[in-house]
Amino acid sequence: MAKQEFGIVGLGVMGQNLALNLASRGFSVAGFDLEQRQADVFAAKTAGRNILTCRTQVEFLGQLAAPRRMLIMVPAGPPVDAVIATLRPRLVRGDLLIDGGNTWFRDTVRRISELEGSGILYIGAGISGGEEGALRGPSIMPGGNPEAWPLVRPILQAMAAKAEDGSPCCEWIGPGGAGHFVKMVHNAIEYADMQMICDAFWLVERLLRLPAAEASRIFAAWNDGELSSYLVGITATILAREDPQTGRPLVDSILDAAGQTGTGKWAGQVSLDLGVAAPTIADAVFMRTLSSLKSERSVASAVLSGPTPAFTGDVTAFVEMIRKALYCSKICAYAQGFQILRAADREYGWRLKLGSISAMWRAGCIIRARFLDEIKAAYEREPALANLLLDGHFASALASYQNDWRQVVAIAAQNGLPVPAFMSALGYYDSYRSDRLPANLLQAQRDYFGAHTYRRIDKEGSFHTEWFA
Repeated sequence: MAKQEFGIVGLGVMGQNLALNLASRGFSVAGFDLEQRQADVFAAKTAGRNILTCRTQVEFLGQLAAPRRMLIMVPAGPPVDAVIATLRPRLVRGDLLIDGGNTWFRDTVRRISELEGSGILYIGAGISGGEEGALRGPSIMPGGNPEAWPLVRPILQAMAAKAEDGSPCCEWIGPGGAGHFVKMVHNAIEYADMQMICDAFWLVERLLRLPAAEASRIFAAWNDGELSSYLVGITATILAREDPQTGRPLVDSILDAAGQTGTGKWAGQVSLDLGVAAPTIADAVFMRTLSSLKSERSVASAVLSGPTPAFTGDVTAFVEMIRKALYCSKICAYAQGFQILRAADREYGWRLKLGSISAMWRAGCIIRARFLDEIKAAYEREPALANLLLDGHFASALASYQNDWRQVVAIAAQNGLPVPAFMSALGYYDSYRSDRLPANLLQAQRDYFGAHTYRRIDKEGSFHTEWFA
């Protein structure tokens, strides 16, 4: 009896949908979950397909064709270690484990090291696209043991989403923790992208006082142009949805306290470790943290004063200005994400192909957007591009749109409306384009109180001034 080509450990919604995805593309799958109830749900959902539900780990491993290829779809952290620990005594040289969760990249490096010498291969694969992507085709970012890639390339690329040009949104990222690192940066960009969309929505709702239905039409129109993306598209859908209980826009019934899984925070920490400026990404994380302080904000709203938002200009013109501010901010946020990737590549020697990474994000994943075609083209024009802001296409867009961007930020500030992603991105842009910054004064301050020394503009070397003399 023929054995199954691929195994999945962890049969939650993501595991279920990935199994259905593979079966729809002609692959046979075996599934296993310690929770019998979860296994029962999986068996019922996959009935009639070339998918086998295994009731024991021994049965699961026995049903897989050699070399045994297994995808672990359990929560990141200790659960992954627990699965590996239970599987390892029954694994043999050539077997392959793939961790498809949102794993901290250093954990992937550690696990590869722990398996070294055993002959067991390991891949840390970032998978983006949520439940729908898992079923229809996600973006997959694999990294780890390079010799493992040929063993799963046909399977993972068949499972992955396909870009408009037909190319699979799955390519080898690099050794070690490269795959999970790239997924972390993807999620960090996602944080920033979501926050800047919220900035735009807040101006439309709180300053222009437009109803949710009209805001939905605005985002839908934007989704037909250069801002076309999954996130802008679902925003239009969300704003159009009515709450069946109240008859009002559903978004108005949702508590304004955001959650987070940790990948955005990790990216902010890593950017500091690598010496990369990623303020828009960091501010998106901070805004989620600030939003969670709902009770404190409620008290503060009655104590702290500010202007009452009021708009008297041309609403249609200002909506277009907001669109341009969103596009400019988007350029800066993506530039920051790719700067993190460049720095990590220098630090870890992964040989990342930034154009290829942007191509893998064009379909299937949460940040998929028309915009990524331009990023891919930018790195094709100049693979060693120092910063996306320096690419001719993006530099031209920023030059054309920045006056409107500046006015939007200024008007938001004058009206007391927080648009942290717009503001942070503009600060990043103006700082990066400045030939001189006030860091000369900062260095003098550091030397004054800590004798940290400074460099001069007219001679080489480090200098210290006796400021108390």
